Amino acid sequence: MPSFDIVSKVDPQTLDNAVNVAKKEVLNRYDLKDAKTEMELDKKTSIIHLTANHSMSLSTLVDILISRMIKQGIDGRSLDLSKAEFASGPLMKKDLPVRTGIDKEVSKKIIQIIKDSKVKVTAAIMDDIIRVTGKKIDDLQEVMAVLRTSKIDIPLQYINMKS
Repeated sequence: MPSFDIVSKVDPQTLDNAVNVAKKEVLNRYDLKDAKTEMELDKKTSIIHLTANHSMSLSTLVDILISRMIKQGIDGRSLDLSKAEFASGPLMKKDLPVRTGIDKEVSKKIIQIIKDSKVKVTAAIMDDIIRVTGKKIDDLQEVMAVLRTSKIDIPLQYINMKS
């Protein structure tokens, strides 16, 4: 029976490249010339640490990072922007965790969207992966189209297509 997997992941090498290109762009920006800014990727925990001397420079760093990620092919929704910035002495800091995997609440929402589409497929949760199985490949492609148009807060990739 044909099947495919729904995942949410970010390639670590591409993310590292995007952060490095964003660092170079920050060095060349005139509006950030005298600002004490720093951008660092912690590869073990997948958290991007941003530091700036005021909140406006910090928001500019976030904008530069997201634009570079998009140009590298990484969806901007893969960053968790919900954490607030915090002061550390004269500097402002912000940690941006990179979302990987699909948590239980979002996976239940995805399965409900698949069920509401009334396509004859079966969806099963396997840790942070959702496996969709159907009788025809056309049904699977229809599920992909439904999920692309739905309002889900995380980027989804469709891998491991078997016929």
